[in-house]
Amino acid sequence: MTVPTIQNPGLISWVLLVFLSIIWGASFISVSYALESFSPLMLASVRIFIAAICVTSLAFIIGDKLPTLSTKDGQKIWLHCLGMGLFSNVIPFSLLSWGQQYVSSGFAGICMAIVPLLVLPLSVIFVSEEHFSFKKLIGFSVGFLGVILLIGPNSFLNLSEDIISSARLACVGAAACYSIGSIITRRCPEVSLISFSAAALILASIIIVPIALITEGLPKNLTIKSFIAISYLGLIPTAVATIILVRIIQTAGPAFMSQVNYQVPIWSIIFGTLFLNEILPTQFFLAFLLIATGLLISQAKIWRLRP
Repeated sequence: MTVPTIQNPGLISWVLLVFLSIIWGASFISVSYALESFSPLMLASVRIFIAAICVTSLAFIIGDKLPTLSTKDGQKIWLHCLGMGLFSNVIPFSLLSWGQQYVSSGFAGICMAIVPLLVLPLSVIFVSEEHFSFKKLIGFSVGFLGVILLIGPNSFLNLSEDIISSARLACVGAAACYSIGSIITRRCPEVSLISFSAAALILASIIIVPIALITEGLPKNLTIKSFIAISYLGLIPTAVATIILVRIIQTAGPAFMSQVNYQVPIWSIIFGTLFLNEILPTQFFLAFLLIATGLLISQAKIWRLRP
């Protein structure tokens, strides 16, 4: 069997990539189901807590110790873990959970296509080897038009009166947080990704669980559907997905991994239509097309044929 490489990812990497996009795409309908019993912050906290237990247990099983605090690099790693816990877990999970009370799961899924688009300018600012070329500028501009169309041009004017506009902005805000989390990960000193993920989830749990218990409390009427949904959210798209993500990045590279952002919105729309009978307006599909086109333009070098 051929060993997967960045130049030749191999069949297994492609299968894992599609599987990852499916379980992440299904996470949005799971949030909708879980919200039947859980309040937004409690939903996010239980999801993070379950994932923290799973990933930390895996780290210890495979002998992957948590980063040390006794060295400067170790302290920097923990600081990055804190940023990762906040911007890739606590804040976006909370925003998505609150936003999905008012918007469809399909809309929330489409918003995830914004992540690599927002990474473009952030990479130029915070990653020294990145440069904002004319091609990236065109791609970002096209994609940004898609973001405006997705939210709605008048959303910023009606935040105090229109809860839907606020919910849409919350989902876009979650995507922005994921973008920041991506930059934090890239700037982190070298460390095992499993160890890094476990530490980030532990810190995220320490932050959000007490806040959720104090402000919202435990659910009073827990349905079987909501229990299954929250268990799925913690185990599969958070814990298991972390392991798959690490495997893909280590064997096929981050550029290959980035292609998942094109697939997640498609699966979220499919699952929302099949299980929640959601019907999305044409505006959302046009917005996704613009965002995807912008990403394709900005990342065109990935598909450039070599002489």
